[in-house]
Amino acid sequence: MSSLPPSPPPAPGQSFGAAAPLPPGSVPNYLAWSIISTVLGACLCCPLGLLGIVAIVFSSKVNGLLAQGNLEAAQRASKNAKTWCWVATALAIIGLLINVYFYATGGPAAYQEWMRQMQSMQQ
Repeated sequence: MSSLPPSPPPAPGQSFGAAAPLPPGSVPNYLAWSIISTVLGACLCCPLGLLGIVAIVFSSKVNGLLAQGNLEAAQRASKNAKTWCWVATALAIIGLLINVYFYATGGPAAYQEWMRQMQSMQQ
C-alpha cells in the first residue's frame, strides 16, 4: 500500500490531467499593435498592408490558448503575432515614405504630368 493520499477529484468542468488555465497577461498577445499596424498599413501602403490581419488572427489566439492551459502553443502564437506585426509595421513605414516622397515631389499634379509624358513617349 502506498502512503500517499488519493488525489482530489477534478473541479467541475475540468478532467483529470487537464492543465490549469494561465492568466491572460502571462504571454503578450500584441493585439493592439496588430490592429494599429494593420490599419496604418492599409491606409498608407496598399492592399499589402492588410497582411496585418494575419497578426490579428495570431494575436487573438493567444488568450484562448492560455485559457486552455497550453503555454507552448500560446507562446508560438505570440511569436507569430509579433513577427506579422513587424511585417505590417514595415509596410506602413514604406507606405508613409512613398507618400511623403510623392507629395514632396509635386503631388498628384506632377504625377499626372509625368504620366502624360510617359504616354506621349509610347505613341
